[in-house]
Amino acid sequence: MRVLHLGDAAALTAAYVRNRAHLSLWEPIRSEEFYTEIWQTADIANRLVAHEAGEGHPFGLFAGDTLVGRFNLACIVRGPFQNAGLGYWVDSKFAGRGLASAAVKVIIEMARAELGLHRIEASTLLHNVGSQRVLQKAGFQQIGMAPPYLQIAGKWQDHNLYQVVLHD
Repeated sequence: MRVLHLGDAAALTAAYVRNRAHLSLWEPIRSEEFYTEIWQTADIANRLVAHEAGEGHPFGLFAGDTLVGRFNLACIVRGPFQNAGLGYWVDSKFAGRGLASAAVKVIIEMARAELGLHRIEASTLLHNVGSQRVLQKAGFQQIGMAPPYLQIAGKWQDHNLYQVVLHD
């Protein structure tokens, strides 16, 4: 796992195209443009600007040259909050192998040791048991449920809310 760079746009595009049906259950409806290298290059560029500003960390999980997962530590807020949001997905062919759990644990340790964050938050659809297991294995605790929280798969859906506190 490493921070994405502009040269990863083709691998990221291929991963999104390969996982389009799988991810459609867990993500917003995407435009056709989203599944192009031009769109993914621009998105990586924007995330790298946020990365340079200390506001996010866009990670890719690779098996050789193949991107098999995407992890974003985003919306980093400093000051008294010291918080970030976590989002992720793993290629359907690699799901269930513990890759997401291992990657989330690495991100947590980086957020604690290198970034000095106090807290990371994440959310899952109520029926996304696999993602809930990933978060729980990494030390996240459910802190509530948010009704019509995010528009996923074309409709507003309830989400379980999670957090992990990194410093007492």
